[in-house]
Formats: sequence, C-alpha cells, structure tokens
Amino acid sequence: MSSSVALTLNPVPGFCVKSIALQPAVVHRTATSHPLSTPSDTTGASSNTIPKGLKVFVNIAWDTNVPPPPPASEDAIQKAMLGRDYDESNSDGWFIPVIVSDLRDDKDKAGKAALVIDCVFNPSIKSRTLKEADFKAFIIELALQRIESQTSLSLSRQIGMPNIASKGKPVSRQMLVPGLLIPPHNKSDARTTLIQELASPTTSASAPGPKEILKSASNTHTPTWTWTPTNDQRKIRFMINVPNLTHAHISNSTLDVEPRRVVLHVPSLYDLDINLDAALDTEPTASHGRLGEGATELKRLRDLDVDGAKAEWRVSEKVIVLLA
Repeated sequence: MSSSVALTLNPVPGFCVKSIALQPAVVHRTATSHPLSTPSDTTGASSNTIPKGLKVFVNIAWDTNVPPPPPASEDAIQKAMLGRDYDESNSDGWFIPVIVSDLRDDKDKAGKAALVIDCVFNPSIKSRTLKEADFKAFIIELALQRIESQTSLSLSRQIGMPNIASKGKPVSRQMLVPGLLIPPHNKSDARTTLIQELASPTTSASAPGPKEILKSASNTHTPTWTWTPTNDQRKIRFMINVPNLTHAHISNSTLDVEPRRVVLHVPSLYDLDINLDAALDTEPTASHGRLGEGATELKRLRDLDVDGAKAEWRVSEKVIVLLA
C-alpha cells in the first residue's frame, strides 16, 4: 500500500455550478469546517438532514497541489468523457483526481438556506475546460459524481451556471493524497511563475510583454487599471497600477487569465477581478476597477488570448502590464 502525502490546498476560484438535492439526505460533516482541518479531524462531527430541493452550489476551483491526471492518448480521454475508464481503480483507464471539500452552509440570493461544496482540480486541465464545452460538461459531471460518492446527496443534473467565480471563497485546507498520484516533478501547473520584472522604463507603450504569465500569486484593496487595444488589434493591453508592489510580494502573487476574466491577487495588498461580462451588468464598484468610457467597447471585444497571454512588472513605472 502506498503512503499518503499531506498537501495544503489554497484553491483558486474557477466557476460555479448550481444544483439541488433530489431527495432528503443525512450528511456527516464537521460542525465548523475549520479551514485547515484534516480528514482525520472529527472534532465536532455532526449529522445533518438535507431537505429535498435545497440548493447546492458547487465551486469548481484549481490548485497545483491536487495531482494532475496521468498522461493519456486522446482516445483514452474521449473514452473517459463518454463515461468509461476514468476511475482510479482502473489502472488502464484515464482519470482526473479531484478533491471534494466539506459541506458549508450558505444562503442564496433570496436569503434561503443553501449548501456550498468545493471541487478542486489540478489547473493543467483548466485551459481545455474553458475552451471546450464538452470537456467542461465532463468536468461538471465528474464533480457531481464525486460529491455523490462522498456524501449521501443525490444532485440534479438540471444545473445553472451563476455568473460568479465561486459561491463564497473556496476554503484552504490540508488533505492526504495517495503518494502514487503525485508525479516526482509536476510541471503541469497552469499557473507557471511568470511575471517578469523590468527594472528600467519601457520607451514604447505598445511594446509587447516579453514573458508569459500566470502564477498564483488580509487587508487588500483594488488597484486602478486601464485598457487599450494593441496596434494590430489582436490583443488587449491592461495597465494595472501597483505602486506598493515589492519583490517580497511577487513569489506569492497570482495573475490569472481566463477568456472573459482577469484576476490579480497579491496577499495582504491587492485584489482585482476584471470580469468582462459582469462589469457592465451591475453598478460600478471597486471590484470592477475603472472601466472608463470604453467599457462597452471592451465588453464587445473577443475573448482574451489565454494561451498567448504575457505580463511584465514594470518596476520603475509601478504597473503590471498584461497583454492577452
């Protein structure tokens, strides 16, 4: 029997799925769902009856400490998507590890009781999930199945997709993962360390960023930002003002790019969430940055170039420049 490895998860929100409980169920959970409780911590364990029809929000989230799926041919992946051979017990099949959180109590928009559960995946599958509708549907179904297998819940497949990255904040915690699932050198992290520092000013505002991005990176505040199209109209340039950013912050900072979203997180310093679709559907708030007069035009532009995104920290100008 292989040994287990203790991993600390700090999930990055991806997207949210809304379902309902199809029948009453009794579920077991810790009373407080302490953020860093381990699976063996049963202090305050309790049983709760979940009524039929209760809303259940499933946060699909990413963390590099979740083991990635093993290498596989496209044929094996397609078989898994069709419902065959993605269970870890099948050594010949392809599977995707997912860590399911404890249940948490919350409320819906109407103030009615609801449940929240995090399903955390390795970000190596993130790009395909965002680009391919069939693969995204497969990930959602996999998440629902894992929740059902780890609880007594039965969840409806008549799902909704709230326009939020997550219901509440995904909870940090420690988990025990079988050692065999963890590769010796995991290079599949979709959030590779990549904000390059430029110590000297850049002479041309249209100069392309020289380095890729995406590293995950409290009292934080929302930095101001502006956007312009590049000269060839093929990318969008975001200028994010970070006057207090230092070298000490960079190693723990996150700049995450999705087709319609940019998320910057600098612990204890900055939090910025630019949602191109949601920003104009609500009243302007600090969380949307400063859209300016070109907001309507920005919303109408094509999706961001996730795979080709590049970013740089221009130290002397005190800005992060993102091209996507």
